[in-house]
Amino acid sequence: MHRTSEISLFDAGIAAQAATSALRKLDPRELVRNPVIFVTAVVAALTTVLFVRDLFTGGTGPDAGANLAVVGQITAWLWFTVLFANFAEAVAEGRGKAQAASLRKTKTETSARKLADVAATDWQSVPAASLRAGDLVVVEAGEVIPGDGDVVAGIATVDESAITGESAAVIRESGGDRSAVTGGTRVVSDRIVVRITVNPGESFLDRMITLVEGAKRQKTPNEIALNILLAGMTIIFLVVVVTLEAFAVYSGITLPVVFLVALLVTLIPTTIGGLLSAIGIAGMDRLVRFSVIAKSGRAVEAAGDIDTLLLDKTGTITLGNRQAAEFVPVAGINDRDLAEAALLASLADDTPEGKSIVALARQKFGFQAGSAETPGYTFVPFTAQTRMSGVDTPAGSIRKGAVDSIIRHVGEDAVPRDLRQSVERIAKAGGTPLVVARDKRVLGAIHLKDIVKPAIRERFATLRQMGIRTVMVTGDNPLTAAAIAAEAGVDDFLAEATPERKLELIRHEQAEGKLVAMCGDGSNDAPALAQADVGVAMNTGTQAAREAGNMVDLESDPTKLIEIVMIGKQLLMSRGALTTFSIANDVAKYFAIIPALFVAAYPQLGALNVMGLGSSSSAILSAIIFNALIIVALIPLALKGVSYRPAGAASLLRRNLLVYGLGGLVVPFIGIKLIDLGVNALGLV
Repeated sequence: MHRTSEISLFDAGIAAQAATSALRKLDPRELVRNPVIFVTAVVAALTTVLFVRDLFTGGTGPDAGANLAVVGQITAWLWFTVLFANFAEAVAEGRGKAQAASLRKTKTETSARKLADVAATDWQSVPAASLRAGDLVVVEAGEVIPGDGDVVAGIATVDESAITGESAAVIRESGGDRSAVTGGTRVVSDRIVVRITVNPGESFLDRMITLVEGAKRQKTPNEIALNILLAGMTIIFLVVVVTLEAFAVYSGITLPVVFLVALLVTLIPTTIGGLLSAIGIAGMDRLVRFSVIAKSGRAVEAAGDIDTLLLDKTGTITLGNRQAAEFVPVAGINDRDLAEAALLASLADDTPEGKSIVALARQKFGFQAGSAETPGYTFVPFTAQTRMSGVDTPAGSIRKGAVDSIIRHVGEDAVPRDLRQSVERIAKAGGTPLVVARDKRVLGAIHLKDIVKPAIRERFATLRQMGIRTVMVTGDNPLTAAAIAAEAGVDDFLAEATPERKLELIRHEQAEGKLVAMCGDGSNDAPALAQADVGVAMNTGTQAAREAGNMVDLESDPTKLIEIVMIGKQLLMSRGALTTFSIANDVAKYFAIIPALFVAAYPQLGALNVMGLGSSSSAILSAIIFNALIIVALIPLALKGVSYRPAGAASLLRRNLLVYGLGGLVVPFIGIKLIDLGVNALGLV
């Protein structure tokens, strides 16, 4: 499976742009979107004012008491905290913009050959940018498709590597679900007529660039809820700090304003506040590197909470086309004779099923039969009307085809009883039987079956561990669907699925409070894609499907739904882990700093000063430095995401509390103590 080129966490070009962007984000209109960092910036501005005042007054103000050098250092580290929080968000945005730049390269200024109607032979050369929805253009081998549209005439191979990164060209033809083409891709062979479906600036590529750059990224419900929590915690600690000032006055000690406001910053959840936006943007960026475009962060987050996953059978659970799996001869005929006859009768059958019969016969018996141009042989190609193929040789006539077609060919009386038993057995197993006859004598049957993709059963077991119910959706009859569902290991299946039944199933699941994901590529999938909480449309699908889904898979690989779910869960886990760390971190800092601040007034607090911090000045400065550096240290984790391993909610909660909760309690004690030793050793206080 292709992945777009990996961009390092701190690419030099991205880091340089992010540094500039971090300064621009100091605009209060930008900062106010993140309450925690906004408060930090306000505090930094206040300490800057106090530092400048003390610098000119010699520190004789009513709230003086802090060493001027300490005030200056606190001010510098507060601004460092704000800038690096901005930097983290800017780096995440920059990675997305770098992906967008690679997409933008596919947009070239080119001309288009516009037609008056589909049958027209004369064309008019016009700029591609002037094309409107409904215009017809002709595109031949070597030419770039000038805009998004649907093939209305012809068939051609198209190189989509500029968008998907896949080197193999794909087939695009009029009719069906493989008619959509994307502007900026190149026709490799043949000729097609394309009806443009979008106006300038509204192309799929234009939307992708906008989405990838994150310009219209909306906050998800969980992200909004977390912001409310962070704002609430900020208010609580603001009250705590004000209370501490009153307590200090009551105790007869003086706490400089700089210390109090700095203490506020160390206590509020600046860690998660500084990394929250970066986590959300990075989630969308990870999808881009899987060649999936999410139309909003909401869709990525929803993927992490999916309860039910609907997967199409063909091409998702199975390899896509039924393949020959077994030769079943009738009494008196051996396997080798049946296989040889089946091979000869299939040489003129260009369908995937026909080719698989040839491949199976050669694999099992080592036949070296020639091609459909063998001299002396008259080959009968497969057609949808006859549903048979075959060959007439000097030794006789061979036919292979659907059961009813061969029965009509040989006559009812020539059908052996054991053939009917074999056909029934194959059908009950979920397969498709084909029959082979030589000179109107039945030789046996061929078992065609849907080949379940390797390791797909294990992947469904993984999803089951994640608490996700899998449902196979297929147009097959219930008997066939049940056999394939059992082999694949899905939890349930929907047979003889129509657009209405798909929609009904999704609504039923949602009515029970579940989140549903599905993938599709046809216009008949559009209602269900729009209804699903996560609708993944294939890039090869129709315009209706791509418009209805909230994600688009550029590689058109339906099994990628599983990766999308994993990325969504990783986003939620990253946010949860860093939130747990941040809250535990703040609690630890509170109990690490408060004893050092009040030990002079209450010597008994010395018993709680387990860290043995040098002084109140070194305690608050060390905490501020630690608070800034921990954001820097966690930027890679926020961008890369916490690794996800399938497990139950209780197990994940225990892991979060053990690793990030306990870590958030322990790390500040160690970090602040080490910084305190360094600060005192260097004489910074």
